[in-house]
Amino acid sequence: MSLNSIFQYFVPKDKKFFPLFEQAGNNLIEMSQLLKDIVNSNNPEKKKEFTRKMEDLEHKGDNITHQIHLELGKNFITPFDREDIHSLASSLDDVADFIHGAANRMDLYKVEKATEPMIEIADLLVEATEHVSKAIHELRDLKNIRNITDSCVRINSVENKADYIFDKAVADLFEFEKDAISLIKHKEVLSAMEDATDKCEDVANVLESILVKNA
Repeated sequence: MSLNSIFQYFVPKDKKFFPLFEQAGNNLIEMSQLLKDIVNSNNPEKKKEFTRKMEDLEHKGDNITHQIHLELGKNFITPFDREDIHSLASSLDDVADFIHGAANRMDLYKVEKATEPMIEIADLLVEATEHVSKAIHELRDLKNIRNITDSCVRINSVENKADYIFDKAVADLFEFEKDAISLIKHKEVLSAMEDATDKCEDVANVLESILVKNA
């Protein structure tokens, strides 16, 4: 191993990790906006096109997560705790998985028309991922703790709204939906969407842990 290689091994990799996290955050916004397009579209061909693009974005997210884990293995010094880097990467990946899962269920179960609660949660998911991305971008400068904290509070608020909409929607399904198959399909899609907002809250929890350790 050359001297330069040894030196590079010990240099903090802010230029490695932060861009990857920011890419992951931006990718989540794209995915949530695409899910919003899917639930608001009544054009079967357009929905198929959106679903194919969602697959590509999910793979892109997986590749970013994989790259973060590779960098963790290659670098001795990291911008913050290795455990927190791993947790943040995993929680961001979970958000992507559930957004993709919601779109996939709509396609597989042939849910042709989204319900109003699906549209509402999709809107909230866009809002949540925007706050996730904003907080991630603030990680480069931990002096802006207030900005990160504000985003985390907003993510939690969005998640609470999504919980309420989900619970009310499921209650209405059991009360008014007479077709058992339709009930199951709608509940499965709503569940994946609501789980995605839960995973955004997990990201906020990891970010808050990072703030506490680096305050």
